[in-house]
Amino acid sequence: MRSQVLLIAIVAAAAVEAAEPASIVRHLVVYREAGRFGGWPANHGIWAWGDEIVVGFELGYFAQRQTGHAIDYNRPAEHVLARSLDGGETWTLERPEGLRPPPGEKVAGVPTGAEGRQPVDCPGGIDFTHPDFALTARMTSIHAGNSRFYYSYDRGKSWQGPFRLPNFGQPGTAARTDYLVNGKHDCTLFLTAAKSNGREGRVIAVRTRDGGKTWNFVSFIGPEPDDYAIMPSSVRLGPKHIFTAIRRRHWIDAWRSFDDGESWHFVGQPVVVTGGNPPCLTKLADGRIALTYGFRQQPYGIRAKFSADGGQSWGEETILRDDGGNWDLGYARTVQRRDGKLVTVYYFNDSADTERYIAATIWDPGR
Repeated sequence: MRSQVLLIAIVAAAAVEAAEPASIVRHLVVYREAGRFGGWPANHGIWAWGDEIVVGFELGYFAQRQTGHAIDYNRPAEHVLARSLDGGETWTLERPEGLRPPPGEKVAGVPTGAEGRQPVDCPGGIDFTHPDFALTARMTSIHAGNSRFYYSYDRGKSWQGPFRLPNFGQPGTAARTDYLVNGKHDCTLFLTAAKSNGREGRVIAVRTRDGGKTWNFVSFIGPEPDDYAIMPSSVRLGPKHIFTAIRRRHWIDAWRSFDDGESWHFVGQPVVVTGGNPPCLTKLADGRIALTYGFRQQPYGIRAKFSADGGQSWGEETILRDDGGNWDLGYARTVQRRDGKLVTVYYFNDSADTERYIAATIWDPGR
């Protein structure tokens, strides 16, 4: 442990130098349609193969509400993808049949009307290292529900699944998409489990070593919270070194593992005010970690921070945009293009009484 702390200290000392600030290139629309609600990319995931980027989100109908999200819970919604072949400059909408929710599954409150297959047990043998691999995880409830996953070998054009995930001895799970590939048949998933009272939630790490046939509980990340600790985002910093950021009610917590997820150490709070939004961690080509997140307090928008010492400390907040119409936005996911620029995708709104849409910000992270 002393050597690990010393290594972090050395990296931190080396990082104390003048930094080139981040700069915003432009904001783009990924998907927008009058009367519709596009939301929550963080639940679905983002994947990149060079300048080909795919992001998932939920597509429903807009309904202005006094409280809660502005989605019509009396009309069906879909799980869809948007694909860019030019580093996020232009996007096309896709509706893969393989991602349709199971029969009877409720999305946006009602059965979808375009139902897929019932979840089954995974036969195993998934090659997580396939060059065109993608995995996405889904839930039935944010509280004590069940979870499932799908995978693709062709960059999200077709999907296998859904496959059941166990509840790992917990009252239920609420899977969103956060995973680390460890080897050909070896993958770690980070899930939100229900608390002992059945409410959301706390984060657990689970792992398969047989290509998805069996999944085993590895650890809780932190103690059971009084409120909730949900929606992790994780990066690998070394052979057994994992860094994870977790959404809390109004802030973001950070945790570190030096033993491949078996045990965890609290690092701190890289962001103390978000208004309630999940983090996204992205390991950059220059070794820094980028943290992006929605900001649900005035001025509403999307923000970012950087760490040059493995998450021990964080620089000043970068405001990517602060022109949101109200709090119903965020759930960001970020990837890096071949030219080094970052593409951050999120849902957004221009005013409280207009549709929610999927937007992207292309920006230069500096150095």
